Amino acid sequence: MILISILTLIVAKALPSLSSNLSNTYFTRISAIIFIYAGVLSFNTFYIQSIGSGIGLYSGLFKITQVSVLIEVFFLLIGSLILIAWPLNSIKNVSFKTLLNKDYSLIVLFSTLGSCLLVSSEDLISMYLSIELQSFGLYVLSTLYREEESSTSAGLKYFLLGGLSSCLILLGCGVIYSYTGLTNFESIYTIISSSNINIIIQGLNLGLLFIIIGFLFKIAAAPLHNWAPDVYDDTPTIVTIWLTIMPKISIIIYLLYIVELGMGSVNSLNMYIEVNNTYLIKNLLLLSSLYSLILGTVVGLAQTRIKRLLAYSTISHVGFILLALAINTEQSIDSLIFYIIVYTITNLNIFLILIGLSYIIYNKEGNNLKDIKYISSLKGQFFLNPLLSLSLCVCLFSMAGIPPLIGFFSKQFVLYSAIENGYYFIAFVAILVSVVSASYYLKVIKVLAYEQIPSHVVTPSLSTYTTDSLPTGEGVENRCTNFHSFVISTLTLFILLFILKPSLILNITGLISLSLFNF
Repeated sequence: MILISILTLIVAKALPSLSSNLSNTYFTRISAIIFIYAGVLSFNTFYIQSIGSGIGLYSGLFKITQVSVLIEVFFLLIGSLILIAWPLNSIKNVSFKTLLNKDYSLIVLFSTLGSCLLVSSEDLISMYLSIELQSFGLYVLSTLYREEESSTSAGLKYFLLGGLSSCLILLGCGVIYSYTGLTNFESIYTIISSSNINIIIQGLNLGLLFIIIGFLFKIAAAPLHNWAPDVYDDTPTIVTIWLTIMPKISIIIYLLYIVELGMGSVNSLNMYIEVNNTYLIKNLLLLSSLYSLILGTVVGLAQTRIKRLLAYSTISHVGFILLALAINTEQSIDSLIFYIIVYTITNLNIFLILIGLSYIIYNKEGNNLKDIKYISSLKGQFFLNPLLSLSLCVCLFSMAGIPPLIGFFSKQFVLYSAIENGYYFIAFVAILVSVVSASYYLKVIKVLAYEQIPSHVVTPSLSTYTTDSLPTGEGVENRCTNFHSFVISTLTLFILLFILKPSLILNITGLISLSLFNF
């Protein structure tokens, strides 16, 4: 569905008669509708009985299961929320025209298609092609501010380091192929399960090690995280949402398939390795988790730019996710899936709130619409825009792990799994960094409640304007859609009131973990 839609939109963009009649906003809305419709079609595949055991596609390159379909529906839902909440801006200033061009929608569709294909990959070839399809779209999105040197630098850095991680993944695939002569996971398991040749097992270990290191590079896990803060800070906020959510989820889920027995062949590969007492992969994940927890917290304390702070916060959260992934039990996988859902919802809401606040802070006459860069730009917003500021405070408290918000339970489940399985030291470190990281979240909240209001902030709040009467700057008409506000309020209430009805999401994560662990 997504591929057909991409081809249709390319044709529509190429035809002058259609392209001139379809505005940038229409392209964005059409892309959001495509996500919703594709999600409905994916959800409808649950009625296929054979999908319970998995359906092989394209000669075994992909394998569709109930878990992969459910994850795909989640991808498409998040993508549609981001696109539907996109602002209705009439942009006359050339430097910001790139924000709403039609290419953005096409690139987003390409990247999301790569994410959906990755979680269904059953072959080394399809895995590599899917990760590259996802990554190339993100490289282009990171240079969306084409006329700004910092954005170009961020995109180039992301491209070069992303290319390095792709080389590591390709090297791992080549090592596995050179030792087994196969690329399909089922075929690889068949040959090693009937052979006791140690050289094959050693080559398999080495290849998987390179692949996992490449994946850790792409999700910005420490100590392979240095590119993330610079790229996140220099890209538009709407692109930063994609960088912090979509690629990370797909890669973590695929790591889950490799480490936690998610796909039949990879399941058996990992089990065979562990039976031979080779715990290299688990130790690698634990070490990366420990580094991510410490570096993401300590370095984040010194940040004064809001998106760099959130980048280090993301690295710290990746540490919790890798800890749950390394524990590799049914309970830890349940906590991992729950943590991913909580991380996605909270990050999405924070960035949507920052976009909404940017309309208010930079709407004075003569100022162009731009992203919020510094934490100090949020001074006094609690008094000018109490609802948006309160929503931001709820999200920050949740990320800090303050009860009874949903973020507290996500960290609690991971820590409980670690303690239950004897990982006392890293659990203690995780508890310690959670307490320390709360200080830089509180720093943002303190700035929000600061009484001194910056001179460039207009006194009326966004809620005092209707959609047709928002203040207009020079060359830019700022409009925050009603759906944008609705998404923020819905996500905030979910984060705040999760404790009243937790069974729905917990039952879903429990069923997914059972399917993955017992496959």
